[in-house]
Amino acid sequence: MFDDFTDERIDVGEVELRVRHAGRGLPVLLVHGHPRTGSTWHRVAPQLVERGFTVVCPDMRGYGQSGKARILPGHSQQSKRAVAADLVRLMDALGHSRFAVVGHDRGSYVALRLALDHPDAVSHLVVLDGVPISEALARCDAAFARDWYHWFFFAQPDTPERVINADPDAWYASKARPESMGAENYQEFRQAIHDPSTVRAMLEDYRAGLGVDREHEEADRRAGRTVGCPTLFLWSTRDDMESLYGDPLAVWAAWADDLRGHPIESGHHVAEENPDDLTAALHAFLA
Repeated sequence: MFDDFTDERIDVGEVELRVRHAGRGLPVLLVHGHPRTGSTWHRVAPQLVERGFTVVCPDMRGYGQSGKARILPGHSQQSKRAVAADLVRLMDALGHSRFAVVGHDRGSYVALRLALDHPDAVSHLVVLDGVPISEALARCDAAFARDWYHWFFFAQPDTPERVINADPDAWYASKARPESMGAENYQEFRQAIHDPSTVRAMLEDYRAGLGVDREHEEADRRAGRTVGCPTLFLWSTRDDMESLYGDPLAVWAAWADDLRGHPIESGHHVAEENPDDLTAALHAFLA
C-alpha cells in the first residue's frame, strides 16, 4: 500500500498529522470520511500520481494515527473549520500554497469548509457522497432519522463510546470487509476503531456537526458566501443520495458558482469499490 509514497508526521500546531504523499504536478488533497483513515485512498492515490498529480493523503485530526485535540465546550476542537485549518497548514508545510481538495463522507464537509474559509488556497473542490450538514438537517424527516440515526446517537454524551468500545468489530461490521477494502487498508481501519481515543474523536466529529458546524454553514448562507472555484459533485449509485434528495446537484447549486456532477457506479466507499472510474472522473475534472 502506498509504494513510493513518503509516510511522515507533520506538526500543524494543535496536533500532529500522519500523512502520505508523492508525485509531481497539481497538488491534490484527498480527505477521507468516517470511519476510515487516509489509507482508504490506496487504490486511487497511486493512479493520480501516475497521471501527473501530487497527491496528499492525511489522517484528519482525531482519526487514524493523527493527533487528538483536547475536547472543548461545544466540541469546536473537532469542527470542520479546525480540521480545515490543520490541512491548510499541512499543505503549506509540504510546499503547496494552492491545491485541489477531494472530500468523501465526513471529509466532504471539511473540503467544503476549506473552499469557503480558504478560497485563495483551493483551486478545485470535489465532493463525494455528501451534501452540506445544514442542508441534510433542514431536510431531516422520519426516513432520514431512521437510516441516519447514528448522527443523533453519536451526539449523545458517553454512551456511544461505551457501546462501540465494547465490541468495535461488531459495531462496524457492516461498514468494512477486508476483501473489498484490501488487507492492509482493513488492518489500518481496525487499528483505528480499536483505539478508544480515536473512537471518541470520531464521535466528536459528529457532535460538532450537529452544533458548531451547522452554525458555521448557516452563517455562510446568511452572508451569501459560496464556493467560487470549479466544483464537482459525484454520488454513488448504490448509496442514498438520490433517495434522500432527489437530484442532489440541486442541493449543491446554492453553494457553488461553477458546479457540475454525475453519479458513479459504486456503493458508499467509492475509492475502495470503484477506484478506476473515480480516478478517471477526477483526472477529467482536474486536468
